[in-house]
Amino acid sequence: MKRFAVQMIDGSISSDWWKTIIEHFANVGDIFEIRCWKEEVSEIVRASLYGVAIDDKNEVSIKGIVTKELLEELLTDNPTDKTIYNKMTSYFTVNIKNDLYDIRSEHYGTEMYIEITAAKDIAFFEQVISQYSDQFSIETL
Repeated sequence: MKRFAVQMIDGSISSDWWKTIIEHFANVGDIFEIRCWKEEVSEIVRASLYGVAIDDKNEVSIKGIVTKELLEELLTDNPTDKTIYNKMTSYFTVNIKNDLYDIRSEHYGTEMYIEITAAKDIAFFEQVISQYSDQFSIETL
């Protein structure tokens, strides 16, 4: 198993890298959690289509099983609100997990923490993220 911590340092980068990672690793049937700030009402409503929403103090946690529709949304999402963050996704936190990996995408996708078990998937991640070495702080844990 290998762990990576990736933090965006170039605020102008496109979301292509994020979508490539999600497309490769996320599968129908995986466990997911999406976390939104309470004031992100439209995001909570959208995420609630895919799971059960639980009020968690300042945030709302939506948990469920990844569906084809959720994957499609994550891969086509193109947030326009980029005043604070260059958002890769509309959701503050997207966690996706199965037996082979654990992805934690935080701060609208500007940070990613991923644990990967399979050697071929480690190689894929390293190949994708190496293309962006100037745009990210990348740490292998």
